[in-house]
Amino acid sequence: MMIRKFKILLSLFFVVSLFTSFQTVANPDPKDKILLTILKYVLTEGHYEPHEINDAFSERIYFDFLDRLDPAKRYFLQSDVDEFSKYKTQIDDQINNKDLTFFFTVYERFKQRTNESKNYYQEILKHPFDFSKDEILNVDYEKAPYATNKNQLLNVWHKQLKFSTLSRLYDKLTDEEDKKKEDASYVMKSINELEKESREATRIGMKESFERFDELTYSDWFSTFINCIAEEFDPHTTYFDPSVKKRFDISMAGKLEGIGARLQKKNDYTKVSELISGGPAWKQGELEVGDLITKVAQGDEDPVDIVGMRLDDAIEYIKGKKGTEVRLTVKKVDGTIKEISIIRDVVELEETFVKSSIVKKEGRTFGVIHLPKFYIDFDEKNFRNSATDMEQEIERLKKENVEGLVLDLRNNGGGSLQTAIEITGLFIDKGPVVQVKYRDRAPDIKKDKNSKIQWDGPLVVLVNELSASASEIFAAAMQDYKRAVIIGGKQTYGKGTVQSVLDLNRYHSLKEDFGALKMTIQKFYRINGGSTQLEGVHSDIMLPDRFTYMEIGERDLENPLKFDKVPQANYSLWNNYQNYDTAINNSKKRVASNHYFKLINQNAKWLKKSQDDTIIYLNLNEYKKDIENNKNESLKYKSIRNYTTNLTFNSPLYEKPLIESDKDLAEKRETWHKNLKKDIYVEEALNVLSELKIKPQHHLVKN
Repeated sequence: MMIRKFKILLSLFFVVSLFTSFQTVANPDPKDKILLTILKYVLTEGHYEPHEINDAFSERIYFDFLDRLDPAKRYFLQSDVDEFSKYKTQIDDQINNKDLTFFFTVYERFKQRTNESKNYYQEILKHPFDFSKDEILNVDYEKAPYATNKNQLLNVWHKQLKFSTLSRLYDKLTDEEDKKKEDASYVMKSINELEKESREATRIGMKESFERFDELTYSDWFSTFINCIAEEFDPHTTYFDPSVKKRFDISMAGKLEGIGARLQKKNDYTKVSELISGGPAWKQGELEVGDLITKVAQGDEDPVDIVGMRLDDAIEYIKGKKGTEVRLTVKKVDGTIKEISIIRDVVELEETFVKSSIVKKEGRTFGVIHLPKFYIDFDEKNFRNSATDMEQEIERLKKENVEGLVLDLRNNGGGSLQTAIEITGLFIDKGPVVQVKYRDRAPDIKKDKNSKIQWDGPLVVLVNELSASASEIFAAAMQDYKRAVIIGGKQTYGKGTVQSVLDLNRYHSLKEDFGALKMTIQKFYRINGGSTQLEGVHSDIMLPDRFTYMEIGERDLENPLKFDKVPQANYSLWNNYQNYDTAINNSKKRVASNHYFKLINQNAKWLKKSQDDTIIYLNLNEYKKDIENNKNESLKYKSIRNYTTNLTFNSPLYEKPLIESDKDLAEKRETWHKNLKKDIYVEEALNVLSELKIKPQHHLVKN
């Protein structure tokens, strides 16, 4: 009834808009006003934690929109911003009154400034750069002021183009030196020749970038403004215009071809935020979360500089057809520069499925199970899902008389809530697993209702800072029941919210496509009452890793929902370990005295320092020295990469005939087992597992 009444009001509003829209200076499309009306209605009525649309909300939209249009502060002048500032506390009133004056004022000025800037880069790049001059570029643009005049703006452009050219020049110099090493008779190109080539490559890159820029339509920029409003509610609430919605549907169906990585904007850079299990980048193994992509090249073509580029534009360069090569130049988290070649492909579903390995440790047998994702497929008649696969895998390992299990959930970004609940049920008697709460309602306690326990032996769960969502629900339940020891990163990702994609066309009766809104509608809570939001799951045994001191996870995003609590569910501890606390304390002592973990911790501190360093030297010698210093510093931690254990990993018996008949599978398992042998985290998880003792003839506590 509410939607039907809203449709009638919108139809009337549309007629009125047709007669009134021509009276405004910017002549907005009535459709835009209707979209704004629908968006406000859906967000305030349906979002888990609706914001009051007031002056404070208005100010946040104001700064966010300017930042999205001009993140590197190379278009707007301070005088422009001074002019815009009168709208700082008026945007809320404009949203309520379907008034788009702020958007049009900024948008029209933005078009003017970007057109002017096409002349800036061409003029600057006509002249050689002086790389002997002591000059720096600070890429922390959030703290940078806007230029007060055209000369200052040209200086901003000059420094950014100089850096782009310098990075190319350094690569070319390195190539020349390598050629000379290979062939002593090779005549190296002069620095002036290489500078000219590098400058020309920068010019071509800028020209192509502006060509892509010009392809963006008014609708693209209006969607940017709409998303400033939507994402103010929380970082997972996003508006999809009709074309973006189609791409989203394709990606959800798993048909999108590319490198298999999620990307986000970080200052002026495109940052890798997640690698998709089974995707090309995940399989290739060199690209990592936290890497900053600076250049993109198609096959043998020259690379395009994407620093300062809009995220959507950068993604267009990176994605592509199956079988094509993309070469990414990345700034690693340790500050070193690396080129990574990836052959684009579709995500390999087989790589997302449960797999296990048998490990021998001091004459005892244990199982390691890797779960990259909580998968389920409702479209397949006889669909595979992670819960039934996990149950089967445990049964197979039991036949090989394993004494304990390590369940590896590192980098598992989540998936199906249903399977997370069912997998929890494999390790406990029936009882509550997670609490799911809608806005203004009491929490709904989701339970495992099956009293069957598939595995009642020792269990260790391995997590890291990229274990998220359903992974956190499972790990939290195991921790709250004291069913397993949680070992790994300082804390998991901290995503405790649920989103739903709403078709906005259900809110009107017009012959227009208004797209969709992905909106946060629920929140997860542990059975102990605490939310997994922001806090995630804190490991019982914290193992230092490269992400320990970095800003990574939900807390690093803009506008995350807060951590809070609900009443605790009624549950009883598993209480069947003889030495639960002792095993944890022994591990903490081992970790504290372990040379490699100390080195990993020192490395993590250095990586954090490198991440916070926003100064780039524009003097060639200083630039080289900075890169060499980072390389030399990283060598101090080389032994971490060379670490190996004395453990032996093998495929379970059932898989051996499959490996013999499938060369591809054999290679994958061989690689996985080699990596497990070098994995200090798996080693310590197995140390804990080997110590855990179950009470003799234990009786499981009933809930």
